[in-house]
Amino acid sequence: MTKPTAPAEKIEFYPGPAGGWGALNSVKNTLLRHGIAIKGAKTLLSANQPDGFDCPGCAWPDRNHASSFEFCENGVKAVAAEATARRATPDLFARYTVAELAQQSDFWLEDQGRLTQPLAYDAASDKYRPIAWDDAFALIARHLNALPDPNQAIFYTSGRTSNEAAFLYQLFVRQYGTNNFPDCSNMCHEASGTGMKPQIGVGKGTVTLHDFEQADAIFVFGQNPGTNHPRMLGELRAAHLRGARIVSFNPLRERGLERFADPQDKLEMATLGATPISTHYFQLRVGGDLAAVKGIMKQVLEQEDARGGVLDHAFIAEHTTGFDALAAELRSESWALLEEESGLSEAQMRAAGDIYLNARSVIACWGMGITQHKYAVRTIQAIVSLLLMRGNIGRPGAGPCPVRGHSNVQGDRTMGIWEKPPPALLERLQQVFHFEPPRAPGVDTVEAIGLMQSGRGKVFFGLGGNFAAATPDTYETWKALQRCDLTVHVATKLNRSHVVHGKEALILPCLGRTEIDMQAGGVQGVTVEDSMGMVHLSKGINPPASAHLLSEPAIVARLAAATLAGRSRVQWRWLVEDYRRIRDLIARVFPDFHDFNQRVAVPGGFRLRNAASERVWETPSGKARFYPPLVPRDTPAHQARARHADQLVFTLLTTRSHDQYNTSIYGMDDRYRGVYGQRRVVFIHRQDIYALGMKDGDWVDIHTVWSDDQQRCAKRFRLVAYDIPRGNLAAYYPETNPLVPLSAVADAAGTPTSKSIPVLLRPSLNT
Repeated sequence: MTKPTAPAEKIEFYPGPAGGWGALNSVKNTLLRHGIAIKGAKTLLSANQPDGFDCPGCAWPDRNHASSFEFCENGVKAVAAEATARRATPDLFARYTVAELAQQSDFWLEDQGRLTQPLAYDAASDKYRPIAWDDAFALIARHLNALPDPNQAIFYTSGRTSNEAAFLYQLFVRQYGTNNFPDCSNMCHEASGTGMKPQIGVGKGTVTLHDFEQADAIFVFGQNPGTNHPRMLGELRAAHLRGARIVSFNPLRERGLERFADPQDKLEMATLGATPISTHYFQLRVGGDLAAVKGIMKQVLEQEDARGGVLDHAFIAEHTTGFDALAAELRSESWALLEEESGLSEAQMRAAGDIYLNARSVIACWGMGITQHKYAVRTIQAIVSLLLMRGNIGRPGAGPCPVRGHSNVQGDRTMGIWEKPPPALLERLQQVFHFEPPRAPGVDTVEAIGLMQSGRGKVFFGLGGNFAAATPDTYETWKALQRCDLTVHVATKLNRSHVVHGKEALILPCLGRTEIDMQAGGVQGVTVEDSMGMVHLSKGINPPASAHLLSEPAIVARLAAATLAGRSRVQWRWLVEDYRRIRDLIARVFPDFHDFNQRVAVPGGFRLRNAASERVWETPSGKARFYPPLVPRDTPAHQARARHADQLVFTLLTTRSHDQYNTSIYGMDDRYRGVYGQRRVVFIHRQDIYALGMKDGDWVDIHTVWSDDQQRCAKRFRLVAYDIPRGNLAAYYPETNPLVPLSAVADAAGTPTSKSIPVLLRPSLNT
């Protein structure tokens, strides 16, 4: 097999800002590389437009959903990857065995282009071969209907799945008889919903883009918008220019949090200028956010005790419970412990507290740097408690803002993709569709892996995503998938999950978000819900990559019809003739979607009601709740350092490169961090390199230190001296996912703790 020419590997400081000419040059090169310079440019003009398609990248909202330039560099990469001229035809699969494909990199697999036909694994030849759609659905139905217990089937969902597909999917699976709905939320913002729902009554943020125009201060925790949500930089830039304080907490120095050149600002581009983003940047230790937030709260309370008039007493009295316990905990905590655990000085935490108390309206944003820790839920509840101290929820310019990743991850949950469905949802499904839904909770992502490991998970169906690459404890996950009788993946492109398969396996190619979805009733649009609860219509404009592709709603409907046959009253295939019929059903199940078709036809769509933003607290007490911010002293990192006191134990966080979106590798560069042509690097403080007796550029193996004493190792990573606190490391996933144990999950939420893994570094023997 011919290997592609490797790009030049180098580590070189990048002097430019986020965005700017570097971003525009990247856009040009991306379109050229995919062979779609003209087509791609035309496609991008329809991105995030009222009559166009929603970007298949992140879930950041669109400004009025009507700009002529509502896309970003990494959105371009997502669009180009989908609109590429390259095709992974049956000829590719005839040329290579699955064993040979498995030897290729994740980048190479996806770089083969769009899948064109459904494929079935042939064990005798170790190759994928074309299969007719009807035969594929019959095969899946045969496996599902042969299971003695529906809970032996697992139905995974990607956050790119539309509302229409997700609704049909959950309806089909519940009629089949299980709540086994692991999804990407389980691996990212599950902790946000778990923490916020009992605290303020909603499991998502309360702010809108308009609030960013009114905020006096914006606190950003555990997030890198320059790579993960580049359009957010426009809001932060505008806030900075009007004088708002932007306070960032991040172990790494991230270019997007430092300065940004807006490609839409002609003067800034012409003068090679840039706008600062963060007014204050606090480089805390990995996992130090809870202690830092507690320090901010302690300063606020001490100022209230000293001079009064700092807290919003009227709000606290009318709208909250638990303040006295919170105050007692803050007063009893020592600054010395907060300094030790946060990695910040008392002066730094007091300074951040002063910014907070001097701001009338404050927004708090966070990403997976908060959610992927053992005590993530506790940390999120501390952030929300900080907002509650001064009434910063339910008024203009203020509130919590968990920044979601996938473009419709929030919508999927709204549609019922949840392994722990609320009883009200199940009762409504029963009323509308006249069947008895399963009541027992299903499995989340990590539990699904355990189910397959045990042999009790027999069939795995993935509606999008790349399960084998996205999940923790990679090799254990792979063994689990390989134990299945059948694995099925709905996908646009070849990925790692397709070469880590069960005894039988199918790849089902689907339409992408950018493509025309023609059904019997004409061209169809689908809907998505962004990070701030806006629901809007998305219509592709490009011809499908192949005549053999089906839409996700059509795949779900045809599978449901084949599996349930006469057991369901739902007219599955009739529904997908016109997606308005699906939306009518959604409106019957979810009251917030009343008049769905009429409201979504309005340019920009509509916002779902958010009770907490109205200061209506749908909690057991009818009030928002303070939680005492207890700083743990028994984290896995603490335990590892106690067990290996004679060694230098680091805390590793996994992260994306700039040429990456989740598990999709678009290229081999990480421009903002100065990494080119390579991905197996580990960022480390220069003094820690010396402490190891090594030098910048040396090669190391990374070993997990965990209580089960299981050997977990990721081999041959290049040391890169970087601005990161001592004792901390950062490296890219999915390469470092093998280091994350399945048992390393957030308390109460089950989110893999990929941002805080205790590890050892040893010289690499692999030359």
